[in-house]
Amino acid sequence: MIDITAWISQFVQSLDDTFGPRTWFLGLQGSYGRGEATENSDIDLVVILDEVTPADIRAYNAMLDALPHRELICGFLSGKAEILHWDAADLFQFYHDTTPIRGSLDALLSMIDEAAVKRAIHMGACSIYHGCVHNMLYEKSGEALHGLYKAASFVLQAICFAQAGKYVRRQVDLLPLLSAVDRPIAETFLLLKQGGAVDFTPMSEALFAWAKHWINQ
Repeated sequence: MIDITAWISQFVQSLDDTFGPRTWFLGLQGSYGRGEATENSDIDLVVILDEVTPADIRAYNAMLDALPHRELICGFLSGKAEILHWDAADLFQFYHDTTPIRGSLDALLSMIDEAAVKRAIHMGACSIYHGCVHNMLYEKSGEALHGLYKAASFVLQAICFAQAGKYVRRQVDLLPLLSAVDRPIAETFLLLKQGGAVDFTPMSEALFAWAKHWINQ
C-alpha cells in the first residue's frame, strides 16, 4: 500500500513549487483521511488556492501528471472566494470529512447551521431516490447501486449529527447510533464495501424505501 505520509510530503513540495504561497488550504478526504485506506483507495485531496483560473487548472493537472500513482489521485480544487460562498448544505460533509494538512476550514463553520444540515439530508435523500429509480429502470448496474449506498452513508452521517449532535467519520462506529430505519442501510453499505455480493432488487428496493422515508420527513 502507498506510504501516504511520504506521498503527501512529495505532493506538498510539488504544490509549493507550482503555486508558492498561494495555497490557502490543503487537506485529505476519503479513506486515507479516515485511516481506512486499502491498496486500491483513491488519494482524495482538497486544494484551495487564493483564486483559481483556467491556467491554474492546467498547471495543477501538469503537476499531478508528474506525481506517482496519478491514476489514484482525485479530489477538489477551488478558489478561496468560491468555497466561502458555497452552498452550506454541501459544506457540512466537506468540512467534517476533511483532515487538514495545511490551513483551516473553520471559516466555514458559521455557515453550517442546523438548517444546512437538514438540507444536506433532504438533498441527499432526493438524489438517492432519483438515482435508485433511474438505476432500477435503465442502468440496472450493481456498481451504480454500490455508489448510491456510498452516497447514503454520507447522509447517515448527517442524520446522526442532526439527531445526536456528533459527527462520526467511520461507518462501523456509526452503527450503534442509528435507528432501526437507518441501520440496515449502513450495514448494507459496509457489506458492499467489504466486497459482498450485490443482491440487486432487494438492495435497490430497500434503499429506495429509505430515501422515500427521509424525503417525506
